[in-house]
Amino acid sequence: MKVLKTSLVDCLILQPDVFQDSRGFFMETYRSNQFALHAGIPDNFLQDNHSHSSKGVFRGLHFQKNNPQGKLVRASRGTVLDVVVDLRIESKTFGKSEVFEISDKNFHQIWVPPGFAHGFLVTSDVADFQYKCTQYYDPADEQIIHWADPDLNISWPTDIKMIVSEKDSNAQSFQDYCNQVVRVT
Repeated sequence: MKVLKTSLVDCLILQPDVFQDSRGFFMETYRSNQFALHAGIPDNFLQDNHSHSSKGVFRGLHFQKNNPQGKLVRASRGTVLDVVVDLRIESKTFGKSEVFEISDKNFHQIWVPPGFAHGFLVTSDVADFQYKCTQYYDPADEQIIHWADPDLNISWPTDIKMIVSEKDSNAQSFQDYCNQVVRVT
């Protein structure tokens, strides 16, 4: 496995070893001791999720405020633009975002550390998106930052009609999130 740093502190791109031949391919998508040794990723995953979506579906930018989830994400079918935003106020990359293309062709996985908002946009006809979480999903703790917030400066494709849930469309702004954090600290 190859581990690549990103522009965001602690967020990583993981390139697993993929063995391909005329029959198809084989790869280890997760092996606790190797992920801990080579990437420093904890082995305390508690929940696995699988999402199936059509082209243009956007899900995010979700996070849990009190019980933040670390996520190990990958596209097992299709292609997605995976988006992460560093919400850790003490981080050098607080408020910064990065977009990654992950697919069933490049086999990349992204380690999204606890304290990040996360979302993805399907750019292929369909996509299966799978991810492991370090905390259980808690709907009472979930918060969302609006996907098109200008303060985040995320470049979205203009050639795809985005399909966004009502919940995600009505999300708070990044500034509203910052105001909450300042009041708490």
